[in-house]
Amino acid sequence: MSRLRLTITLKNELVKQLDKFIDGSKIRNRSHAIEYLLTKGFGPGVSRALILAGGRGQALRPFTYEMPKCMLPVSGRPLLEHVIALLRKHEVRDLVVSVGSLGAKIKEHFGDGSKFGVAIRYLDQGDAETGTAQPVRQAKKLFGAEPFFCYYGDVLAEIDLNDLAEFHLVNKGVVTVALTSVAKASDWGVVALHGSKVLNFQEKPGTKPSLSHVINAGIYIFDPEIFEAITPRDRSLESDVFPKLATTGRFFGFPFEGKWFDVGTPEIYEQAVKEWGKGSGTAK
Repeated sequence: MSRLRLTITLKNELVKQLDKFIDGSKIRNRSHAIEYLLTKGFGPGVSRALILAGGRGQALRPFTYEMPKCMLPVSGRPLLEHVIALLRKHEVRDLVVSVGSLGAKIKEHFGDGSKFGVAIRYLDQGDAETGTAQPVRQAKKLFGAEPFFCYYGDVLAEIDLNDLAEFHLVNKGVVTVALTSVAKASDWGVVALHGSKVLNFQEKPGTKPSLSHVINAGIYIFDPEIFEAITPRDRSLESDVFPKLATTGRFFGFPFEGKWFDVGTPEIYEQAVKEWGKGSGTAK
């Protein structure tokens, strides 16, 4: 990644305002803060997203015998509708939804997306269990050479996607993963960080005394180089792809503090139904 060294002079008040952005993690120093703000003001942003909505949701049966997991209702709307509303709120309107078993019900509800203020295309996995890696690889023909969000269709999150995009564009990573923290991290993808770089990624590593509480939130930004990182044999982003990328120095983590629910079990679904939307900034 090439950079040009510049010398600039700023008013003291501007420097004080600039320093407020420096947190030692997402924004490391003044140079990084200036680059972040310039990217925010002039950068192209990220306007496309792949939503992975093909999971069978076996842990949520009997709810998912007749209904895709992402169509389970929360606050009167399907989970996937909340995801699309959040993307639209941040001007991410060019969407590809990867569907699998019972995918016809997703297509019937959302159609081409026009009723929801977005444009939707579909990647149909049929009844095959293709995992999380192959739908991303298949999206190359639809997304080409632009960075794009990848969002799990069963995740509810209060997150500023514009901040995530700006962070990714400044760092020039192959992947930026949104990170949250939980008390019991062993059920998710656990991340070890140095600053903002992901040094190690372990999917459901089991209980260890030294285990980090920082985990994968199921929201990413991928640069087009991700297509080269996924082989035809890879099934899981978390187990097959991310551990390899963690050794490259181009895998970054973006912590956020908003509400987060990975709706994968009846217990979490019940919690999301009770708590989502109460005092939150949920997109309408």
